[in-house]
Amino acid sequence: MDLRVLSELDRDTVGAVTEVLAAATAADGAEPLSEQFLLNLRGSGARDGLSHVVAGGPGEVTGYAQLDDGYAELTVHPEHRGHGVGAALVEALESLVPGQGAAPGSGDDARPPRIWAHGDLPGAARLAERRGYRRDRVLWQMRRPLRGTVAGTEPLPEVHLPDGVTLRSFVPGQDDEEFLRVNNAAFDWHPEQGGWTHRELDEREAEEWFDPAGFLLALDGAGRLLGYHWTKVHPGTAEEPALGEVYVLGVDPAGHGRGLGRVLTLAGLHHLRDRGLDTVLLYVEADNGPAVRVYERLGFTVHAADVNYAR
Repeated sequence: MDLRVLSELDRDTVGAVTEVLAAATAADGAEPLSEQFLLNLRGSGARDGLSHVVAGGPGEVTGYAQLDDGYAELTVHPEHRGHGVGAALVEALESLVPGQGAAPGSGDDARPPRIWAHGDLPGAARLAERRGYRRDRVLWQMRRPLRGTVAGTEPLPEVHLPDGVTLRSFVPGQDDEEFLRVNNAAFDWHPEQGGWTHRELDEREAEEWFDPAGFLLALDGAGRLLGYHWTKVHPGTAEEPALGEVYVLGVDPAGHGRGLGRVLTLAGLHHLRDRGLDTVLLYVEADNGPAVRVYERLGFTVHAADVNYAR
């Protein structure tokens, strides 16, 4: 099988991979790559920790995998499944990871790469089992109507800010440092959302969907950032209307205990509803009990799941 391991992709290869992603999405009902991996695919230039694996002969891409700092995602064109392409991609990913396990003292006994399977599809589960992987993390996609159009869904509660707290929109260039400070404090435990630098923020500010009006900041009387709710709008498609998203919501650990998580969630939901959207989605770790309980009390229910597999 023809496999190429590349540090960066030319424009033609990116186009061919994009066609494979579209075919897989249509067949599976789930997009095979998450946002960061799509940004890496479209980005320019090589960087440490990032590798692309392309399967297929000249002029044809049958499968694609990407490794980013020990985490991986992959897909196989629906017309080429069942012929060992997926297993070959996983084997190539494994060969790219230095060493045989986690760093001593890390408290993590899982061997990289850690591979995300979006949509929790049976084919991914079978491949993972054959390669000796187990289900390590589960990420739920939860949804809620914004207009009480589904039986049993309560209207959105009103927003009541705590005393001394104000709410305003993010100002690019002015609020970057404070956002990164709070984000990295709130998500110091999270492998994807924690440890952000200006690179991750700049990449998203350059995306067409970025709208600072929907990036809400809660500040104290001295202007110090307490928490934020960054919303996102997914354009409508032939299969699904436009959707709002609780893109990222973070509260400075120093501000816990004031109910800011619920307040910021509601503020973002009202913003999305006022933009004319009928439904909102969010992603949350299935084992994050406190967050799941907050969202369930606000009327969210589980819609789909993504699974991370590890050895």
